[in-house]
Amino acid sequence: MSAMSVTLMKGCDPVEKKKISISSKRQITIPQKFYTQLGFDDEAECIVHGNELIIRPIKEENGGEFAEQILEDLISKGYSGDELLIEFKKTQKKVRPAVESLIQEADRVASDEGRYGTYDDAFKSEE
Repeated sequence: MSAMSVTLMKGCDPVEKKKISISSKRQITIPQKFYTQLGFDDEAECIVHGNELIIRPIKEENGGEFAEQILEDLISKGYSGDELLIEFKKTQKKVRPAVESLIQEADRVASDEGRYGTYDDAFKSEE
């Protein structure tokens, strides 16, 4: 099957579009240009949004928005050098699951399935 690449303009951002095939095992191949341009590695995230399927690369910098706070906390606990780096990586990996857990709990509360929580419940330390 011949695939055609089309570039559309939506507002000011170019939208590139390419027709791809789906195998009998429901597999697709991401076009090389898109794979490279978006920085895919060995995992992708699939999201259903309305009647669209969004496939995007998984970024390893999870929790980057909290990096400064994590570093401040670890330094205040006396970590430095290689030990600081090791602890930073461990702590940073916990951020995304914690945020996802908060979102799931908020969804349950919003749908009246969960218990109501307080600010302290959401942000208390697990230690």
